[in-house]
Amino acid sequence: MRLSRIIMALTVGLAVVAMPTAAGAAQPQPQPSPSATTDPPQPPPYAPQPPALTVNRPTIFLGETVILTGTGFRPNETVDHSVTVTPLAAPAAGKAPARRSDGTTVAMAPVAYQASAPLQFTAHTDAQGRFTKSYKPSVTGLLTFTATGRESGRTATTELRVLHRKQPLPVTGDSIGTPMKLGGGLVGAGAIMLLLTLAWRRRQRFGGAAH
Repeated sequence: MRLSRIIMALTVGLAVVAMPTAAGAAQPQPQPSPSATTDPPQPPPYAPQPPALTVNRPTIFLGETVILTGTGFRPNETVDHSVTVTPLAAPAAGKAPARRSDGTTVAMAPVAYQASAPLQFTAHTDAQGRFTKSYKPSVTGLLTFTATGRESGRTATTELRVLHRKQPLPVTGDSIGTPMKLGGGLVGAGAIMLLLTLAWRRRQRFGGAAH
């Protein structure tokens, strides 16, 4: 009987001792504040530069070569180019056609027929989305280049003015008619002055002999 009481007393004591530990384990653990678990702020996403297309010379003569430079496209991308041509010889709106000195009009060559359908070519960008392309126009006029990235769809444009090389002006009847008339008049005036001078000298000579 005494032994059973001792065992019961030990059991009750162990239970009493274990209760605070169990109660502490059952209590919810404090959660860390949100600021402690938040990741450091990330930099804003990289914004690529807008696409651009430039030409190293805005105006050239027919037969010369220019360099096209494109930037802001996708790395290692194929860029398609189209070229449209606007003639330069067309008279401006509201202006009369050129006229000669005698009032007749000067016929202008139909420069618009020099250009066929828009020209097409491609270029390839490097790891930075940049490319260079040499181009030698075969027509005169205002050339508009349009570059479009095949994968990115980015587009840029630039313009190039192509002129004819200046040639010596041909000598025509209209250009030499006026100088010939002027020269003929001067020759005639000189002949009359010469005749008057000879007549005056002759009169002086014979008049002096008579005295």
